[in-house]
Parts: sequence; structure tokens; C-alpha cells
Amino acid sequence: MTETPSKAPRKAASKSAGLSSMLLADLKSMAGGLGIAGAGSMKKAQLVDAIKAAQSGGGAPASAPASAQAPEQAPEQAPATGDQPAAAATGGDETARAEEPAPQTTVRTRTRKQRQVERAEQSDQGKQSDQGEQSEPSGQTDRAEQAPSARQDRQQQGQRNDRKSEQRAEQKDEPQKAEQKADRNEPKQGQQKQAKQNQQQNQDKQSQQNQQNQGQQQNQQQNQAQHPDDDEDGEGGSRRNRRRRGRDRERPVVRSGGRNEPDTTILEDDVLVPAAGILDVLDNCAFVRTSGYLPGPEDVYLSLSMVRKYHLRRGDAVVGQVRQPREGERREKFNPMVRIDSVNGTEADGAKERPHFADAVPVHPHQRLRLATDDANLIGRVIDIAAPVGKGQRGLVLTPPRTGATTLLQSVAQSVTANNPECHVMVVLVDTRPEEVTDFQRAVKGEVVASTFDRQPADHTLVAELAIERAKRLVELGHDVVVLLDSLTRLGRAYNLAAPANGRVLGGVVDASAVHPTKEFFGAARTIEDGGSLTILATVTVGTGSATDEFFLEELAGTANSELVLSAEKAAKGIVPAVDVAASGTRHEEKLLAPAEGAVVGDLRKQLAAADSQQAVVKVVGRR
Repeated sequence: MTETPSKAPRKAASKSAGLSSMLLADLKSMAGGLGIAGAGSMKKAQLVDAIKAAQSGGGAPASAPASAQAPEQAPEQAPATGDQPAAAATGGDETARAEEPAPQTTVRTRTRKQRQVERAEQSDQGKQSDQGEQSEPSGQTDRAEQAPSARQDRQQQGQRNDRKSEQRAEQKDEPQKAEQKADRNEPKQGQQKQAKQNQQQNQDKQSQQNQQNQGQQQNQQQNQAQHPDDDEDGEGGSRRNRRRRGRDRERPVVRSGGRNEPDTTILEDDVLVPAAGILDVLDNCAFVRTSGYLPGPEDVYLSLSMVRKYHLRRGDAVVGQVRQPREGERREKFNPMVRIDSVNGTEADGAKERPHFADAVPVHPHQRLRLATDDANLIGRVIDIAAPVGKGQRGLVLTPPRTGATTLLQSVAQSVTANNPECHVMVVLVDTRPEEVTDFQRAVKGEVVASTFDRQPADHTLVAELAIERAKRLVELGHDVVVLLDSLTRLGRAYNLAAPANGRVLGGVVDASAVHPTKEFFGAARTIEDGGSLTILATVTVGTGSATDEFFLEELAGTANSELVLSAEKAAKGIVPAVDVAASGTRHEEKLLAPAEGAVVGDLRKQLAAADSQQAVVKVVGRR
């Protein structure tokens, strides 16, 4: 009888703690099962109070409190009926049967946490009842022994009923939990979809911006191509015009015709400096080589629009004007030429009417170049008889080592300048010694174009190409040009090293791409019908034992129309010139010699064929 007041507050506190720990959705579903009106709009605290009031009998059905009070009434009746254990057991069964329909009415509102709380309350009640029974007087021992057995039976029956009710509740709550889970997942799925949509929209915006930027860049490039000198200053010129806005507003603007080309506008207060040199046209630009035939720091840039305007070609001698940089103005690496005054010594507009070298008609040489100047010039006298040279001759000088090839070329250059002043002499030295360059510059009255052996092979080829292009431009104007090259073998070696490899090797040593440029250089020699002439005398190294030298000799042997052979034996004996008269000769020499002179030379050759080389040279020198 003394347990009832202590159990009721403890059970109420445990129920309140269980309700407070439940979710709002579970509280709303429990309130709906209890028939509480307006549960959907209540807050959690209001729902807990309403459920407590409904469960305590304030508004719940009678079956709910009856089922809740039935276990509490059973312990109170047990001591009163201590003399009737059968009745107590029967009462316990009846209370158990009375509790069976109660879970059916509250199965939807119970949660797992609530069931755990109720089990904890039952265990606490059992412990408290045991403690209360131990404190009772000894006179009530029999009733205390019978009460635990009845309580255990009721607890076991209640646990079995709880398990059944839990299983039924879980089966019935599965659809509801699935719906609640789906409801909870819907916002997440909606957020994910929204995030994907936002990401797709951002990507679309980014792609549209990229397309717009590309379109703007293309428009800017087109505008720059049409107006390359514009620099957003409204003056139609470069940055240098910004300081002249007040003075140049009224004057017409002249724009250059190409894209990314320098400003060639000449203003009234510009200071112009003359510049001259040989034009070298590359793939994307052109330069005027002011310091010779090799690139230098003082070279002048020439726009391709001006090259097309005046029909300029590689090798032209250009004279023009260059704008002098102002004080404080940024200096370009190459100062651009703003005006062309003359091309090859004539007016710039006259270059449009000149013929092309490749379109000219080549013929056999028929005008002789006499090399003998006086009786002391033995080299010139021997060459005039052994291998006469004419304008437009393509001659090879076969030179073994240490046979005096350099001395021979110097003598030929001096003879040409002395006997044929109308000819333009060019001495091209490729991969040679620097002191020999100095000797030629001092001995020859003509152009000396040189690239010493300490330079790159690309410089050797560049010098040779630009020199032969310069000679072609002079021939187009009707001039007679004589080119003396030392040596054609070293030029071929330079092409073999500088040219890009194509995978084909000829003779096991020479790349196939190195053969054609060498032949192209040597093949430029010709006599143009009703025009000028280009004479080339080139030395070829023989007798060195090099497979490369022998290969180039074989490739060039059939291209020459004149050969002058030097002998190493004569050079070893001190005979100067060391010319093998019997092995030397010129094709179609009858076109160069007079009829009487041709007959004498023919008889002399027959006599020299029977004599040795030394006697042949003595006879030639003495008869001449």
C-alpha cells in the first residue's frame, strides 16, 4: 500500500522524459492517434502537454487509462489477497488480458525510444518492489514470497505482449517510416537537382562568355589587320603620335598596308637618316643588311608591304630613309625604313619593269675574258691557252692541297678588273681563313664577301646565297658579273651540316638535301641572250681522300663547261702556275677564239700531248 505514491511521480517523470525525446512528427502522429484536435499546428511543448493530459484521462478514451492503470492496481490488490494466491494469479491473468487490447490502440503512437523507457520503468518498479518487500515485517513473508512470483508472471506476460505489439507496430510503421524518409529525402533531392541546374546554368553562361570573348578578339584582330597603326588614341598612329594630338589633328593620316607592321608615316618634324644595304627577304619579314652580307645590329627592317609595292627582290641594293628616334622614345631592335629612294642605283618605281633572271634565255659564252695583262703574268697567259674563259663561263678549278689556288684566284680577279673594267667582280670566300680574307680585300678591286671558318655553317650558306642573288639582280639590269668562289666543296659541306636532314644519305656521307643548293649556286652561271652574263669560277678540292669531296666532285663534274686542273706534282717541283695543260680545257672554245688563234691552239695541244707536263708548261709560256 505504501508503494503507490512513490511510483506514480516516477512513472510520470519517465513518460515526460520519453515524450520530450521524441521527434515532432512522431508526437503529431501520437496525438492524432489519441484524438487530439489541432495537433498539426501545435509546437513540440504543446504536443507533449496535450499528450500527457490525454494519457492522464483529460481527453483520452477510457480504454487507454484503464490499460495504463491496470498494472498499477495489480500490486495493490496482491497484499490484500495474500490468503488467496489463486485469486491473485487469476487477477494477474485478468489484468494481462485487460492489457492486450491496450497496445492495439496505442501501437501507432509508440516509438522505439518510448518502449525502451517503459521497459526501464518496469525494471525500476521491480527493483523498488523488491526493496519494499525486504523492509516489510516478518509477518508478511508469505505474502512477499507469493507477490514476486505473480509479478514475474505478469512481467513475462507483459514482455511477450510488448514483443508482439512491437512487431505489429514495426510492420504497421514501415510504410509510414518509408513515407517520412521519402519526405525527408525530397528536400535533399530537390537541393541536388537545383544545384545541378545551377551548375549547368553557370557552365552555359561561361561558354557564352567565352564565345563572346572569342568574337571580340576576332573583331579586334580584324580591326588591327585593317588599321595596324591604331593604338586606341584616336590619331590613327602609334603611341608616338599621342604627344602630337594638338598639331596633327588636321593633317591626313597615312596608314601602312600590312598587319603588325611599323608606322611608316613621315611627319614634318621627323628627322630622317639615310640607310643603304643589300635586301634580304625572309619568309615573314625583310631586312636591309647595312654592314655587309651577314646579319648585323645596324640592319634596317623593311615591311613586306613596301617589298610588294616596289617589286623588290632578294639581293637588291636599297637606299632609303630611316626615322631617327627621338630623345626618350623607346628604341626598336631594328629601325624600320620609312622611305625608299633608289633600288640598284635607279628610281624605286623602275624596278617593276625589269625582267626575271629565271625567264632569261641562256646561250653559250661567246665573248672572251682575256686574263693576260703583261708578259710577267704567267697565270693569265697559261689560262688563256689551256682553258680560255668567256663571259658567262661555268668553270671548275680542280685544286689538290697546296697547289696555289688562292694565288690563282687573286691573279684572275686582278686580270678581270684590269682588262674588263665593265665587269663587276665578286669574290666569295666560304669557310676560309681570316688572313686570306684580308689578302683578298687588299689585292682585289671588287666586292669581297667572306664567311670565315669560325662561323656557323648557316652563315656560310647565307653569305653564298645572298651573294649569288645579288649577282642575279645585276645581270637582270644587263651587267656582266664575275664570281670567284673558294671553295664549292666547302659550301657543299656547309649545306650538308646546315640543311635539315630528310633521312636520305647519298654516297653514305652526304644528305640528299645538301646537293641541290650547291648545284643551284653553280648553275646560276650563264650568258643571257641580249642581256648580261654571270661568270662563276669555283674551286673544288680533290686528292684529299675524303669521300665527301669525291662525292661533290662527281656530282659537279658534268655541270661545268670549263675545267682548269692543277697538278700537285708541278706544285711540289715549284712550277708556277701548276696547271695541267693537257687535262684542262673549255667546251666550245671555238666560239671564244679567232679562227687563226684556234688553229694555233689546236696544234699546240697535239704537241703537248706527247711531251711531259713540265716541258708543256715551258713551251706554252715561251710561245705565248
